Amino acid sequence: MTDKSQFDAMFSGVIGQDYELLNLICPLATKMSRLVGVAASAYAEQTTGTINVVELGGGTGITTLALLTASDKFNILSIDSEPVMQDQAKKHLHKWAEEGKLAFCGDDALTALTNIATDSVDIVASAYTLHNFLDTYREEVIQQIFRVLKPGGQFINGDRYGLDDVSQHTRTIQHEVGGYFKVLTRLNKLDVLEHWIVHLFSDESENHVMRETVALNQLRTAGFNDVNLSHRLEVNALVTAIKSGL
Repeated sequence: MTDKSQFDAMFSGVIGQDYELLNLICPLATKMSRLVGVAASAYAEQTTGTINVVELGGGTGITTLALLTASDKFNILSIDSEPVMQDQAKKHLHKWAEEGKLAFCGDDALTALTNIATDSVDIVASAYTLHNFLDTYREEVIQQIFRVLKPGGQFINGDRYGLDDVSQHTRTIQHEVGGYFKVLTRLNKLDVLEHWIVHLFSDESENHVMRETVALNQLRTAGFNDVNLSHRLEVNALVTAIKSGL
């Protein structure tokens, strides 16, 4: 059994249909969640004691679960302002909440981060959340992420990072949309198809899209070092950045 098969089996067992449908529609998204967990695990291997993790946009708990299973050192605060989705995560992940490994916050990302003490968090992790923000709001969020991280802390984000080559980016999006139609019409889930297409228009709007070079420079401007984009898969990529020690 491959690592991916083990991952899919575990997540299907805990998250259920939410994970399986996402894996059908956008398998690269579930892969990015797994990679966020892998990156967080690598950080944990170099650290002793409890590691404070803030997750932005926990949703139904897919990336949260990737983090929870990455290391038993993690103490996670999962932030999501959408109560319906967060209620699903609470249901799915109640075991970890009962063990004191996981807590939830229903504030929006900027409000929640503003209420967290400076230099108090080891990891801020996220998957498919920052690209939903308006560019001005995202800039403020990134500044707050830098503030709350401890020196040596890491930002880990699996997300949609637009290609700098706009023509290539457009072709990639066209291929992505074709996949939505192929999967969801076969499943007769036209309501879900409508939701994904409408959402994609927002993702691709000029005041939302995170173009790679601009996004990475934004992290550097906020003060991050060792900014790295890896595992590019079409418009998806893993980005990590370090708040240097003082």
